[in-house]
Amino acid sequence: MTATVAIIGRPNVGKSTLFNRLVGKRLALVDDQPGVTRDRRSGDARLGDLRFRIVDTAGLEEASASSLEGRMRAQTEEAIREADVVLFLVDARAGLMPLDEHFANLLRRNSTPVILAANKAEGKAGEGGFYEAFTLGLGEPIPMSAEHGEGLADLYDALRPHVEAAEEEAATASAEGEARTDIDVEEAEEDEEVGTRERPLRVAIVGRPNAGKSTMINYMLGEDRLLTGPEAGITRDSISVDWEWNDHHLKVFDTAGIRRKARVQEKLEKLSVADALRAIKFAEVVVVTLDATISFEKQDLQIIELCAREGRAIVIAVNKWDLIEDREEAWQHLKDAQARYLNQLRGVEIVTMSGQTGAGIDRLMKAVFRAYDMWNRRISTSALNRWLDGVLVHHPPPAVAGRRVRLRYMTQPKTRPPHFVVFCSRPEQLPESYTRYLINGIRERFDVMGTPIRLSYRKGDNPYASKKKR
Repeated sequence: MTATVAIIGRPNVGKSTLFNRLVGKRLALVDDQPGVTRDRRSGDARLGDLRFRIVDTAGLEEASASSLEGRMRAQTEEAIREADVVLFLVDARAGLMPLDEHFANLLRRNSTPVILAANKAEGKAGEGGFYEAFTLGLGEPIPMSAEHGEGLADLYDALRPHVEAAEEEAATASAEGEARTDIDVEEAEEDEEVGTRERPLRVAIVGRPNAGKSTMINYMLGEDRLLTGPEAGITRDSISVDWEWNDHHLKVFDTAGIRRKARVQEKLEKLSVADALRAIKFAEVVVVTLDATISFEKQDLQIIELCAREGRAIVIAVNKWDLIEDREEAWQHLKDAQARYLNQLRGVEIVTMSGQTGAGIDRLMKAVFRAYDMWNRRISTSALNRWLDGVLVHHPPPAVAGRRVRLRYMTQPKTRPPHFVVFCSRPEQLPESYTRYLINGIRERFDVMGTPIRLSYRKGDNPYASKKKR
């Protein structure tokens, strides 16, 4: 177990910039406007030879507990309680604000150790704010610049005793049998078993804004880990959380709601959507969350099509099912819409659920693992070619300019998603309709339902191409 360091401070003091620098990746969204970060985001940080867990938090603001800012502050306070040490950032260029003094008093009442850092202290413009930070009574501040990487050596000296103390405490707990025993990582990597602690299944929860994605994940975790509320578009960063279900380990990604491209105008929302799309690319299974009261809108279909183009395993979760009165009629509407709009993903599973009450969570997880197994489906070459021979007898490809395209051989070189290659003559003359016919035939014959299928053609070499014509 490594030490946990929480970065806190009022909005726009550079917390996310410092988080990205310590993690070594641009994970957290950064923008000039204050209040960009809302949820807690954690990452594995490295500073010299120190290894620790860093937590980026929302800016501390005074507001009522029921407001969005109040719920953001509650998330930050929870991060302070869970941390081994708190890194309190102030803005050296702007100087101390009343909020800085207010939250310094809050930290003094807390038992968690505090390291004070004056960010944006590069140049003469930050000298005044640096010396003013002494008045907070939290010890000597560290002058630094998260954007330019200045002051990290001083930060290293301040963090080192806290990180080493946490590591010693973890080692003592392990010796007493309180920590879990070590697992043979090499053996787990060789087996490549998904769903273990070393290799969790990566699941991205995506959908339109206010579909209930964060509420569903909070119910899974059994705590208010993610910020939720009636306001649409609360989630901005793609937050990953670890979760265990029936001895299966998963890494679940909560993403920002994806609106229609024409409506996304602000730079910050564009960054949030780009972060959600990146989560889809790195996920293995994507749960597309629909609102049961307005399901299968045009944007829902575009999100599903996007996941299919990326080649991800897909499960459709119809959330807020507890708000539906006539469920039989609503279910029939869902099946009709599936048959009408999702022909390219024939057989994709639809699970009705409620993120508020937890109804249907187990059925959703079973569908997720079935979709993952289907995503990894492999069909033998002999079975494929026996099926292809039957297809060519009953429905051969159409003739083009009086010459028929010959399909000679078929194999499956890849999975995740299943990818099939057909060796044939003149592949460029095969119509798209015949490709769809082959894909649908593979789905029905080999029961490859609900997952994207790739089908490509390869032209064989002409053995007479090198010979001269007489």
